[in-house]
Amino acid sequence: MAERNIKFSTTTFAFLDIETTGGSAATDRITEIGIRFWRDGAVVGEWQTLLNPQTRIPPFIEQLTGISNPMVATAPLFADIADELEAQLNGVVFVAHNARFDYGFIKSEFRRLGRLFSAKVLCTVKLSRRLYPEFRRHNMDALIERHGLHTVQRHRAMGDVAAMLEFFCHALAEHGEPKVSAVIGELLQRPSIPSHLPVDVLAELPRGPGVYRFYGENDVLLYVGKSTNIAQRVASHFSGDHYSSRGVRMSESLRRVEWTETAGELGALLLELKQIKSLKPLFNRRSRAAKHLVSIELISGDAGYLQARLVRQIEPDRLGSYFGLFRSKRDAERALGGIAAQNELCNKLLGLEPDHPGPCFQRALGRCKGACEQAEDVARYNLRMQIAFHGLRLQTWPWAGPVGLVEHNEASGRTDILVFYNWMHVATVHSEEAFFDLSLRGQAVTFDLDSYKLVVKALMGRNVRPARIIELPAAGVPDVLMP
Repeated sequence: MAERNIKFSTTTFAFLDIETTGGSAATDRITEIGIRFWRDGAVVGEWQTLLNPQTRIPPFIEQLTGISNPMVATAPLFADIADELEAQLNGVVFVAHNARFDYGFIKSEFRRLGRLFSAKVLCTVKLSRRLYPEFRRHNMDALIERHGLHTVQRHRAMGDVAAMLEFFCHALAEHGEPKVSAVIGELLQRPSIPSHLPVDVLAELPRGPGVYRFYGENDVLLYVGKSTNIAQRVASHFSGDHYSSRGVRMSESLRRVEWTETAGELGALLLELKQIKSLKPLFNRRSRAAKHLVSIELISGDAGYLQARLVRQIEPDRLGSYFGLFRSKRDAERALGGIAAQNELCNKLLGLEPDHPGPCFQRALGRCKGACEQAEDVARYNLRMQIAFHGLRLQTWPWAGPVGLVEHNEASGRTDILVFYNWMHVATVHSEEAFFDLSLRGQAVTFDLDSYKLVVKALMGRNVRPARIIELPAAGVPDVLMP
């Protein structure tokens, strides 16, 4: 933990800037590092090098930075300078403008070598925001213009380092060492908070389960997440080490955090799913809700052989008649093809070939035992079909009507009763009285693949901690409709 006030006479600040082949620490590499060391009012050293990124520098980056592929062709690799760089940065305060970017790249380069790197990190964007809150823009060009700093070679490491250090010295002269020391001490003590958020945002967040939402400019929803500890999970987003350009972009765009508490983890999972699918946040990678789920039904043909038929309208009260849930027709047909190949079933009866006279195409290749031309015993073929599809059969709803799964949080005193019917989450109430008074008649509910998996696991999973489940009486069975 850093001291509350930084002593400029004994603390060395390493003003560092890097140039890279792009914005993703996961896929892009460093092409240049520049460092200027400052202590007690004076520059006490500097260190710089070009690096061979072992990948091509895109033309746009070449034009922006002036660093070309021929310039770095004979430069050292990061592995060649890693020991020296680590020694240079040992025991100093790592200072950068938008430090999450530079620090993340340096950590990623060490990670590729199987090594860990960490340092006290000071972001001069955050320092500027704290010292000059009346201004909106705090990028380097804005600081140069606002404070009358010397013109430098922008987008080269030592040029940006020179501008950053000049701003730092200007702020010291304008605000005085005691104030700047106190602000830096506070910034080093706090978790790394994106610069556009209030510094006390983590203090406001609950320590229990629920869903959190990140918003950007113009209240655009950026991200929805869930956790059993909202504050802890949100803090992990702000760790200061963004390994991907996605993380950097989300952090830079973030303006506001909202949250919804739940009593338990299942409630948080279901709410997260619902909000991702309905609100479509920009940075969530989880797939959106499938417009039309597809399943497979086995029906008896004219000759008595079981045939596969794709079902595009799922009826929740008939789930036991379906095999598998797929997000598209292509996914369902791919599954059918795999089942046919593994079990020597007839592609024609599985609907994988157009209907035509005579045997299926696979019969001549010895991959079908002849059901398509009635050469295989009907009972034998149907038994093989049932065995092949058994593992895909969907769970039949085992209760007469809706049930409530009770989640209670001792710390918050909150109780959520999650109401399910035919594996669909249809409501949440907060007391048994409300549960038994609940009317679901005519309510439209969408059958969702991800929710189905969660609910089956929660209610029927063998390795899940037993939950308290209450049932509505048979007379209270509602008519829950599909939209």
